[in-house]
Amino acid sequence: MPWQREELDEMVNRWVVENQRCEALGDWKPLADFYTEDATYGWNYGPQQEFMAVGRDEIRDIALGQEMFGLEGWTYPYQEFVIDERSGSVIGFWKQVNESSRADGRPYSPEGIGGSWFRYAGNYRWSWQRDFFDFGNVTALFVEMMQDDALSNGMQKRIQRSISGEPLKGWYPVGEGPVPQW
Repeated sequence: MPWQREELDEMVNRWVVENQRCEALGDWKPLADFYTEDATYGWNYGPQQEFMAVGRDEIRDIALGQEMFGLEGWTYPYQEFVIDERSGSVIGFWKQVNESSRADGRPYSPEGIGGSWFRYAGNYRWSWQRDFFDFGNVTALFVEMMQDDALSNGMQKRIQRSISGEPLKGWYPVGEGPVPQW
């Protein structure tokens, strides 16, 4: 279904403004209002694990709640958007930047590229989102931050949760999620 470019541009503008507000709050759950009731949101966690939330409630509680826990003090400034009004696809390229800096003054930020691929559903809502990021570089950054004793208490709890062996809501072996990643 073709979309009006002005509508898609306005959706992106609203999305960016709300992202900035949520980053300042350290709470991304309000972003759930930008998804349809049946939307899906997922990403890959390396060669063995992937994440998928199905429905607005799971997106709010799991993707934007559980999975963003410990990332308070991080921002995700968008660098560029690619918008296709024919399909309603929007790709936003972002950085992940921590509020803390290394000893040399550079902020903690993974190398590589991060982004989100969205599908627009109309009425200023996304029907799905798939994130992509360089998992190896993100892992290397968190190891560096551990070595520098630069992790927040929330991030330390997040890491402990991840390595506890307890199953986490939304995490699936690759290819076994409730909906496909791609």
